[in-house]
Amino acid sequence: MKATKLVPFALAALALSAIGPVSAAPLTVSSYDMLNGNTGSYNYWDESYSGSGSKFVDGSPLSGGKGDLTDGIIAAANWFVTEAPAGPGPYVGWTIDPVISFHFAGPVAIDQISFSLDDANGNGGVSTPRSVVIGGTSYAIADPVGSAPFQFVVSNLNLNVSDLDIQFIRNNSWVFVSEVSFDGQAGNGPLPEPGILALLGLGMAGLALAKRR
Repeated sequence: MKATKLVPFALAALALSAIGPVSAAPLTVSSYDMLNGNTGSYNYWDESYSGSGSKFVDGSPLSGGKGDLTDGIIAAANWFVTEAPAGPGPYVGWTIDPVISFHFAGPVAIDQISFSLDDANGNGGVSTPRSVVIGGTSYAIADPVGSAPFQFVVSNLNLNVSDLDIQFIRNNSWVFVSEVSFDGQAGNGPLPEPGILALLGLGMAGLALAKRR
């Protein structure tokens, strides 16, 4: 065999030997279960929830659906601005330390979770949560400067799950959450890097060319 014909085989072998984790991408939640939010000055229910349960009743068990927490709408203002109009608002608010069970269509590898939270500096009893517990591991949340809504991100999780429990631990009377989003990849374990996939494709194309010759 000529040396030039060895190049495609070498490329393919190099690609197969250099497989690593793929870059994280947004993951889709199939459903989440939890106790509904509460009523205060306004209603802080998950009024867009699509599953079973009484979404207009404080603390009602909700299951099998999705709603405000995964609709892609992130609150840009505090609860007393965005929740004041009647009807669905971006936040769900609780006077408990809520546990939310997120479910995916199959195994996923979660690298990062982003939480969109309200910090009203105690206005109406709403402030930054003390921590968030992800799959049994607690992550402290630093109180940001000011009182604007903010995003808290937990990275490098390396979680391989199909279901995941998340609990918010309050600092004050209320915790307000407008969105929870996940990044990672479908399936368990590492997947090829995009660059490695391109190299593997080049090697396979070379193999096909060598075969035709």
